[in-house]
Amino acid sequence: MPNTLITPSVIAKEALFQLENNCILGDKVHRDYKQEFRKVGDTVSIRRPVKFVTSDGATRQNQDVNESSVPITLNQRKHVSWEFSSQELTLDIEEYSERYIKPAMITLANTIDRFVATIGARGFPNIVGTPGTTPSDFQALSDVAQRMDELAVPEDGRRCLVLDSNARWALANGLGGAGSGGLFNANMVQEMTRRGFLGRLATMEIFGDQNIERHQWGVGGGTPLLAGAMTNEDATIAIDGVANTAAWARAGDVITIAGVNDVNPISKQDTGRLKEFVVTADATSAGGVVTLSISPTPNDGSTASTAAEQNCTALGLDNAAVLFAAGIGTTPASAVYPQNLAFHRNALALVTAPLELPHSAEFKARADWRGYSIRVVKDYDINNDVDIIRLDVLYGCAAIYPELGVRLTG
Repeated sequence: MPNTLITPSVIAKEALFQLENNCILGDKVHRDYKQEFRKVGDTVSIRRPVKFVTSDGATRQNQDVNESSVPITLNQRKHVSWEFSSQELTLDIEEYSERYIKPAMITLANTIDRFVATIGARGFPNIVGTPGTTPSDFQALSDVAQRMDELAVPEDGRRCLVLDSNARWALANGLGGAGSGGLFNANMVQEMTRRGFLGRLATMEIFGDQNIERHQWGVGGGTPLLAGAMTNEDATIAIDGVANTAAWARAGDVITIAGVNDVNPISKQDTGRLKEFVVTADATSAGGVVTLSISPTPNDGSTASTAAEQNCTALGLDNAAVLFAAGIGTTPASAVYPQNLAFHRNALALVTAPLELPHSAEFKARADWRGYSIRVVKDYDINNDVDIIRLDVLYGCAAIYPELGVRLTG
């Protein structure tokens, strides 16, 4: 019985299946965006829920409604292409997929995962762990879970922790060692070897991914102090007393400011921990001064119209000490540490846009499923007398709720 001719639709569907199956981080983030975005050109805007605060007494008090959205730029155009003969289209789909589609989709899936990991590593302001020490015991998990509880991250089955290879296997060994209470058992081993799934521990599903970002911190140096008091909802701060250097701070660095504590986003209660801010752009210092762009913008709740957005107890005063977080201090000296990512599904959004099908190509198809979209096109290259097939994706990613994510440094 002859093999069935493989159609473009069959290839597209198989490619989409393999792409989804090989994404770790991409599979754990928010992708159900179709009902909540506005598309303008190459940018998608995802709406964030409105926040409110509780009012006292029987008298009604209206609150200002501050609707906001997060833009996601669709600027990641990736493809895999190869030559093939018409005879290869007579293969059955399993053989064709194993030979061509699966390897191609593994490459694309890793590319997507690396991009998502970078967005998380440079977008999450909250960080735990000890720089230079690989997480290897349950204490590391409990530190992450505690921070997520303080941040009011929903405990609805959508928390996950994605680890680099060192942390993944060190944690596996630590949980299976003496004093672990037998947490690491045979069932976990089976899941971990199959898809890097360690299990559900400390309210999180735990996975391994070789694409975790290794963040290089800024150079730092000096005795950093605020050069003037912080301003409510200002995304920049000036710091003096610093060493003069390029890359004094890098995008993704995390800083704390003396006297500025974090608050629970729901109750607005002081967590007793310094508020962590992520640096959003590389910054060079000169004349002993540097200006940092930070996120989130500080909000002490003193402005009635934005009180629901309060995220810190107070604004930093002039000459308040500024430190790099996670125990790094004032001089990171360009140190490089893995940034394992713990997050709720809604912390990050991955958007893949449907690509147009070219009119001139006869062999073409597009498949869309669960927020993924992939296009396949085959055409003849008259210059080289070969047939060419290519698989394309267009996507973007952003931290839409960075407060729902925590980095676990290694």
